[in-house]
Amino acid sequence: MDRLTVSIVLYRPDARLLQATLDALGEACREAALTPELFLIDNGGGAAIMASLRWPADWTAHVLTGHGNVGFGCGHNLSLAGEGDIHLILNPDLEMAPDALRAARDFLRGHPECGLVVPAARWDDGRIQYLCKRRPAVFDLFLRGFAPAWLRRRFAARLARYEMQDVIGDAVVWDPPLVSGACMFFRTDVLRRVGGFDPRFFLYFEDFDLSLRVARITRIAYVPAVRVVHHGGHAARKGWHHVRLFMQSAARFYGLHGWTWR
Repeated sequence: MDRLTVSIVLYRPDARLLQATLDALGEACREAALTPELFLIDNGGGAAIMASLRWPADWTAHVLTGHGNVGFGCGHNLSLAGEGDIHLILNPDLEMAPDALRAARDFLRGHPECGLVVPAARWDDGRIQYLCKRRPAVFDLFLRGFAPAWLRRRFAARLARYEMQDVIGDAVVWDPPLVSGACMFFRTDVLRRVGGFDPRFFLYFEDFDLSLRVARITRIAYVPAVRVVHHGGHAARKGWHHVRLFMQSAARFYGLHGWTWR
């Protein structure tokens, strides 16, 4: 497992965060002695900053542009032609620890039954970000994304269960039902076998859908030795356009995988 493909989908990216993502990736690649094939997929608004980005000269880099805003999942699917044994799906606002890539590769080498590694993530203020989830009822999504603080406090135990807070910690957790697409370390053949992300999802829930399809052919593992910091935000805090996209994708997800209201 000595070849790495990395795909990063961009839409109006923050230049500072994106460069920090690439810098951290570079350090992790040096630690793991890997030279990546990098795909930067510009879904819009990234052209102005491309010339200012820096990455090591020995990387193979593909900048894909001109295809319009095809969505998060479809954007990543454009990189499936990459030649890596490992395919890293990476957000442009996420920094890996220097040893994260080596730890993920070593885990995949030691566990052939595993096709997808999920890292331990923290927000930039140090709080744990729970990338693994149990399958939510519609009520859980309402609580987590849109309910007022007093109502979230009332159902704190329920939300903690949804985020798997009872099991996520310092030990490997096998087969979490759903995982976030912010950072995914795939065996490339697994990602290709399921056809990548479902193009029917424009934004949100494409990672949950992918999790369920991947789990049918391989095992997923949360590996706390793989550490990252994610600077991202929540849909409900991004304005009504994102709220609408979130709700549309939620309806599609439940339509495909079954509705659970409470």
